Amino acid sequence: MIHSMAGGNLQKVSYDDYAKVKITSGANAGDIFWYLSITGAKQGDKVLVPVGFLGELQEGEILRIDKNISSQMSPVPKKRAKYINKIIK
Repeated sequence: MIHSMAGGNLQKVSYDDYAKVKITSGANAGDIFWYLSITGAKQGDKVLVPVGFLGELQEGEILRIDKNISSQMSPVPKKRAKYINKIIK
């Protein structure tokens, strides 16, 4: 209530699945990033993910998937999160 009294707007909450991915190839090998997950992805899958400002596709491995995470509690801001491009194995 205090928030709305101060003139702010409450955000609409959405729920998404987030995947923690370890990059296994390229200059970023060994780095870990969070991505919005895609349907069918599971722990241990090999995936192609965009990395860096230009979104260069690199191979990675899903370390874990957190399901139904609210936009208020996501590991990265949803508007800045990138999606897994595709599952390769």
